[in-house]
Amino acid sequence: MKRMFLSALVVLAVSAMAAAAPHADEPDHTAPSYDMKGQALLDLETMQKKFVDLANAVPADKLTWRPSADSRSFAEVFLHVAGERYGILGLMGAETPAGVDRKGLEKSTTDRARIVEELNKSYDFAHKTIEGMTNADFAKLLPKLGPQANAGDVVYILVADAHEHLGQSVAYARENGIVPPWTVEAQKRAAEKKAEQK
Repeated sequence: MKRMFLSALVVLAVSAMAAAAPHADEPDHTAPSYDMKGQALLDLETMQKKFVDLANAVPADKLTWRPSADSRSFAEVFLHVAGERYGILGLMGAETPAGVDRKGLEKSTTDRARIVEELNKSYDFAHKTIEGMTNADFAKLLPKLGPQANAGDVVYILVADAHEHLGQSVAYARENGIVPPWTVEAQKRAAEKKAEQK
């Protein structure tokens, strides 16, 4: 089911890009004006910090909280994120490190220290994998995912997946009266700035 979902995401992303692509006689105004590799690494680093900060902010007794019986718990969402990094990058051939049980990871622990450790390990894996890619690697076609799918699409899916699950985690936090740490910091800076202006 998960493989079908990821394949569907790739097909949708590739279809959207193909629809937006210019014809041969038109100038290409759709080429990104930024470095995809650098932007992907920056986004993933930002998401990683937020996941870890939020995992550390959730009270231990809330790590098993879930909005409904058929939803993931806080702990399971964080561990799902860790597992997805291996699974999504695996779509372009990156090998999951030995000793990592992707299928069992999501339900492997509710211990905060281990959750953070798994987030860190999977982030290191993702960062190293993407950092090692060249522009040619990003353009490498992956026909099994779709006629125009390439490794860059897979990296894009990884980044989009991180944003999706961070939003989910923030919704969980808000439902439990937990203010995300980066919001607390922003509020503190705003209050300090306001005090300085008086």
